[in-house]
Amino acid sequence: MTDIVTITGVYQGQVGPMEGDGRPTAIYKEPVREAVAVDDAGLVGDSRGDTRAHGGPDRALSHYPAEHYAVWAQAFPDAAADLTPGVLGENISTNGLSEGHVCVGDVFRLGTAVVQVSQPRQPCWKISHRLDVPELARAVVDSGRSGWLYRVLEPGYVGPGDVAERVEEAQHGVTLADMWTLHHMRRPPIQDLELLASLETLAESWRKRFASRLDWMRRHA
Repeated sequence: MTDIVTITGVYQGQVGPMEGDGRPTAIYKEPVREAVAVDDAGLVGDSRGDTRAHGGPDRALSHYPAEHYAVWAQAFPDAAADLTPGVLGENISTNGLSEGHVCVGDVFRLGTAVVQVSQPRQPCWKISHRLDVPELARAVVDSGRSGWLYRVLEPGYVGPGDVAERVEEAQHGVTLADMWTLHHMRRPPIQDLELLASLETLAESWRKRFASRLDWMRRHA
């Protein structure tokens, strides 16, 4: 596993109207030039347009691998010029970490802040609307190239050029890519569902999702 990478971009944004829609959003994030404070809510100065779907302790920061943009540019060539880091609304961008290398519960030091992977990111319709690519949000979810979210364990500062270092590795070994595979399977292995439904480092909403699948499979065994 890659344990140390450079943070190539840090992005924050304020709430404003979605272009062509008018609903509030903070997806239009701008790169920061200097280190920004991180607290329990995420980047100080970053906002959320819909606090029901975004934000909260288990969704404080979003991280998206920059290398995925080449995949989307090839898949959606008409939008290729706009598919650059930050456009999907992430806070943290790196090269060298991906869903196949990261597990829920992994602890990272981002700059001087200490954070823990809490769940995969499940992007909403806004990324499709922003880029005028209706299929994008579904493609991101179906591929598992969705990035991930952090909870903040220790406040600090993070900026472009800082190091993202994994300082604690989850022992269960189920990567975010594995989670998406299980999520898409019609009948995933019972033991894997049991693990994820009881995984304390996984955000409650995802634990409930896997617990519901587990209950259904037991009733229909």
